[in-house]
Amino acid sequence: MFDALKNAKEKAEELTEAHGDKISDGLEKAGDLVDDKTGGKHSDKIDTAVDKVQDLVEKLGEKNENENKR
Repeated sequence: MFDALKNAKEKAEELTEAHGDKISDGLEKAGDLVDDKTGGKHSDKIDTAVDKVQDLVEKLGEKNENENKR
């Protein structure tokens, strides 16, 4: 089971390195959609959540890139 989790983590890192910009754009669009559907009532919380996930995606991509340089 640990190997399966490790493989999933490695795959996520590879995908974020290769497609991080597309993932980030998709997160932004999803946040805008949710914000629209809630009538802007939770804009601050939605923006904060999107920013945190985008930061995580960026870190995963950078981590994989740095590991590949070794």
